[in-house]
Parts: sequence; structure tokens; C-alpha cells
Amino acid sequence: MPANRTERLLTLVIVLLSTRRGFTKHELFDEIELYGEAPSTAAREKLFDRDKAFLREQGIPVESYSEETLYDQDNSVRRYRIRADAYRLPGVRFSPEESAVLALAASMWEQASLGSAAARALRKLQARGVVADGAAASPLQPRIRTNDPNFDTVWKATTTRTPISFGYRPAARTGSAGGKAKPGRRRSTRRHVQPWGMGSRFGHWYVVGWDLDRGAERFFRLSRMTTPVALEAGSYDVPEDFDIEASLASLDRVFAPVTAVVEAREGAAAELRLRADGPARPESATGDRAGDRAGDRTGWDVLSLTVPDLDALAADTAGLGASAVAVEPAEFRQSVAELLRLALAAQLKPVPAFTLVRRTPAPASSSTAAQSHLTRLLDLVPYILGNQGADMEQTAQRFGVSAAQLASDLNLLFVSGPRHYPNGLMDVNFENGQIFIDNAQDLSEPVRLGMDEAAALIVGLETLSSLPGVGSTPALTSALAKLSEAAGESGRVGTAVAARLTEPEGTAGVLDQLQQAITGRRQLELRYLVPSRDEVTDRTVDPRRLFSVNDRWYLEAWCHRSEGVRNFRVDRIHNVTDSGPASWQGPDPDSTPAGLFRPSAEDELVTLLLEPAASWVESAYDAGRRADLARGRTAVELRAGNTRWIPGFIARQGGSVVVAAPESLRRETQEWLRAALANYEPPADGVPASNG
Repeated sequence: MPANRTERLLTLVIVLLSTRRGFTKHELFDEIELYGEAPSTAAREKLFDRDKAFLREQGIPVESYSEETLYDQDNSVRRYRIRADAYRLPGVRFSPEESAVLALAASMWEQASLGSAAARALRKLQARGVVADGAAASPLQPRIRTNDPNFDTVWKATTTRTPISFGYRPAARTGSAGGKAKPGRRRSTRRHVQPWGMGSRFGHWYVVGWDLDRGAERFFRLSRMTTPVALEAGSYDVPEDFDIEASLASLDRVFAPVTAVVEAREGAAAELRLRADGPARPESATGDRAGDRAGDRTGWDVLSLTVPDLDALAADTAGLGASAVAVEPAEFRQSVAELLRLALAAQLKPVPAFTLVRRTPAPASSSTAAQSHLTRLLDLVPYILGNQGADMEQTAQRFGVSAAQLASDLNLLFVSGPRHYPNGLMDVNFENGQIFIDNAQDLSEPVRLGMDEAAALIVGLETLSSLPGVGSTPALTSALAKLSEAAGESGRVGTAVAARLTEPEGTAGVLDQLQQAITGRRQLELRYLVPSRDEVTDRTVDPRRLFSVNDRWYLEAWCHRSEGVRNFRVDRIHNVTDSGPASWQGPDPDSTPAGLFRPSAEDELVTLLLEPAASWVESAYDAGRRADLARGRTAVELRAGNTRWIPGFIARQGGSVVVAAPESLRRETQEWLRAALANYEPPADGVPASNG
């Protein structure tokens, strides 16, 4: 954000706070010198309108009124002001226990913009007793995944009540519970929607709203949007009785369970066998079911599975390659074949030229940068007023900037203010490495939470409320009540957004059991599925903590078999037995952050090409280097302990992820996909039989 714009916005806030009567536009133009830089009167008025709208977006309550009722529509006589009671964060206080759950709620957001909003909210609440550093020590570290490419735009539309349009590919349609899916090619169509709310369910984000094309309330899964979401003109009202939680609950009825049949090789597909409705039965000697491959079927078992989401089962089946074959319903079989075809077709395309560079955080948009800079300045003043003599280095670290940037911010505070009232300027001194601010009474209190800040914390707390061991604590309930009071009108957006992390199929009970073992320092015996080896193993572990990544829960534990810290995906733990007190090994659990990957000298480097829809892979798998490609694609380099899982992962993504290097893994993946696709069609059916 250019310094002039920041200074102009900051001065506008200071001036509008300085009087109850307010100022007309022309008085403001005379008082704030930087408006004089506009080339014309029309440009100056347009600049002021943009500044006013920007401040309101940040939750700063710029009011306008007219003292002359006869001229109420005349903008030249309207006056503008910011009432101090509407600007300032209410004086609620948070206990240490409430502070801990607020810090945990703020740490949950994976996506950059909402993560920044949560961090800003937490920074404001520090003046109300909240300590921002308490989340890392928690044994439960959930994360809310928001890496769908269209999440930001849909979030903005939902919170600002802006209509949207997008291309959309519908899901497999099912009949009544236990019914068959209706086959047929699913085509993308343009949809026009007034979004009422957003929520996550079954590991996916949905937007709920009024479908203008169908004239009815509808759900749309963000991952099925086939084009970027466009913001349309206009606004709308959300029905007063709309409840996002009730709407999400109704998805249980919309996605009625469907029974699917899969053939699996003997000794393979352990994950599907554990989820099957009953024991597998051997296949007949020759395939006689419609759609089966012809020939000898000895050595294959038939599995029956009842699932709420055929697309998810299709991805799981495709990820097993030639070891599993989707049989019925027809839509399920078609989906698996399509994933494999698209994956192989993408894998056979030439790899473009690119140069990988070290991955750095993506630069913020101009709007996000402006928001961050102004908010930091407005937060900095009350922090220093409450901590006179604060150390420069420590303050810079607390606000997430360099000492040089903090010095620049402090200099900007010193020169910002009305030009005709020099006594209205702040006194700022930091010459000896200690910061002192005086004459800043109007900015002495933190500004109210903005809409995105309030929503990030409120949705985080409500998500925590559904988790075992956290949701029932009085501290969470009281923190949510106080936060809602402090947020005021900005807090209403929290009722339009909901996220749920608890896994289906009984995982919540396992989470509760694991959390009790962590807090009680108990050792556990696990029956654990290892998909890369397609086997179930027995492990003795000392649990350290639970965390979630990409809507999956993981247990971090010291594994006695491996003699090291390992991560175990919770939905792959199929039996848990307490075996006595834990014998802690390795580093202290608070000394290392929870995460999926720990670099090792034995790691292999793998380069993947990502379509825009798979951009989440870069952060989820902690890519070390990257490169931007044409059409919004990216190349990323990952570290992998082994590459056995890579071909199955490529198959699950259906062409949106491709192996670029090493060449040996690229060829191995191609042959793996060919062998899997042979279960559905002969090689001559439009798919090359050999490389080249």
C-alpha cells in the first residue's frame, strides 16, 4: 500500500474521530492535504468515496448525516464523522482459559486471508486480556481447510451479500436411500446465485443460496465449480429464518446413502475391505456381471460398500489402481474410469520448460495489503499506549514486520493528522530503541472487529464446539458469548458460515479416546492401515498431539516400531487399546510444530505440475520450490519419504496433478495408470498403449 494512501486514510480516521459534529466533504478536502493531489474535483470526490467505502469494509463506522433536512439529498452539505463509541472495541475482558480457546480458534485457518484476519482480531483482543501465544502448546490443533480456488470470492460474496455466477458440474444423482445412481454425462452449466451462507460438510465446502435460474434454494460444492466465480451487480436480503447449520444438516438427506460394488484382488484394497458392509465374497471363475472384464476372475473378491458420496469412493477406488475395479452402479464405474483416463491423458503430455525457485509467501493483493497496513497502524497506537517504552525488536516481532518496517510505520504515525491543527499530531519517539507515543487519545482504544476478523474467530470457536474434549468446556461458551458482544453487527456473518471437522463413520469416538490418552500420557496399541503398502499393521505408540490437515485428522506420536515420531491418519486407525503409561521419547511435544512432513536426508524430491483446481497441493504438502506456468498452472517440488503413494495420488486427482520429475517416476506413473485403466477398457480405446 503506497505510504500516501495509508497516510490519507489514517488522517481521515483521526479527523473524523475528532469531532461529534463531523465535516462536510469540502471541509475534509481542506483539512487533509493529500486530497489536493487529485487532478480534478471529480477525481477528488471519487477518491473520497473509495476511502469511505474502504474504511467501512474494515469495520470502521463512517457515518453521514445532514443538518439541513430540506437539503438531505445534497451531498455537498452532508457531514461525515466516526462516533467513538461505535469505533472502539467494547471493554469486555477475557480470562486465561478463554484466551487459550481464542488463540486456538485463530490458529485454525489455513487460508492466507482468513488467517490474517484471525491474527488481526487476536491482536486487537490483546488489549482485553487475550494472549496470542497459547495455541502451539495445545494437544489438539485443528485446521479449517479453505484452499478451494474460489473460496475467497464466495466468502466475500456471502459476507457482503453480492450475487455471483459460475460454471458448475453437478454431482452424481441418487434416488432414495440405498438406491442406484442415475447414469449420464454430467455437463457444466452457468449458474446465477444469491449466496446466503457457506459451510463445510463431508470434507468439502458448499455455498447455499437462492438459485436464480431454478427459482429455489440450492447447494453448490465449491470443488465442482468449473470456472472462476464472478461477482455480479446488485444486492439482496437473506431470509430471516435461514440457518446455515440446518441447511448443512439437510445434506444428510440430499446425499442419500448409495450401495456400490467393487472387485478387489485377494490381499489388496485393505482400506475398502475395512469399510465394506460385510465380509468379502470370492468372485466367480469368469466375470459374468454386466460391465466386468472378460476372462478369468479367479483371485478377486467382491466388496459391497454403502457410502454417502460416490465421487469420494470413486477417487479412493481409482487410487488403488489395478488392484480394484468399480463394478456398479454405472455412474460409479464411469467416474472411476474417467478419473483414470484424464490422469493418464494429462500424464502423457509433454512437460513444459520452467525454472523452480524457492517458495515464498504469495504477495498480498492491493486491497489486502491496504487493509493490513492501516489495521496495523491503528492497532499499534493502543498497544504502545498500554506498553510505553516497548522494545522495537520485540514489537516488530509481535506485529509480524521487520524493525525497519516498524520504524517506517512509526514515522508515518508522526506525520499523519490534520494540517490546520498541528497540536492534533501524535508525538512519537523511538530514538533509543524504546517506543513512546503521546497525544493520541482518539486512537487509544482498539478499533472494533471487522467483518472478516469477527467471522474468522466466531466460526473458529463454533467449529471447536463440535470437537471432543473442547466443545463442552465453559471457557469456550463464555468466550463465544463475549466475542459476539464485542463484534456487534460484524458478528452477524458468523451465523452465515459454519465449518465441521469431525470425520464421519465414528471417527469422533476415536478422537475422544486419543485425546484422553494424550492428556493422560497413556501408551496405545494401534491397528493401522498403511495404504502405500496396502496392509494393516500393529503399532505401539506414545501419543503427543492431534492435528488436522486438509480436513483429515492425524495423530502425532512416538512410534516404538519405527523408533521415531510418526503421523497416523485417524480414519486409518481401526483399533485402539490402552497399554499403560507412556514412555515419552524424542523431543518435547511443544518444541516442534504439528505438521505432516519432517525433512530427512533420505527424502526423494518429486516435481508435480498443478492445475489451478489443485493449487492446494502446494501448501498442503509444504512444497519447497515452485514455478508459475501458463494458464494459472504451477510446478512444485515436494520432499517425499518414499514415492509408492504418488501414482495413486495422481489417479485420485483426475488430471489436475501430473508427475514432471524424476523421469523414472513419471514413466512408472504412466504404466501404473495404463494397468489400472485396462480394467475398464482395452488400450486401443483412445488411450496410447506406449509412451510417445
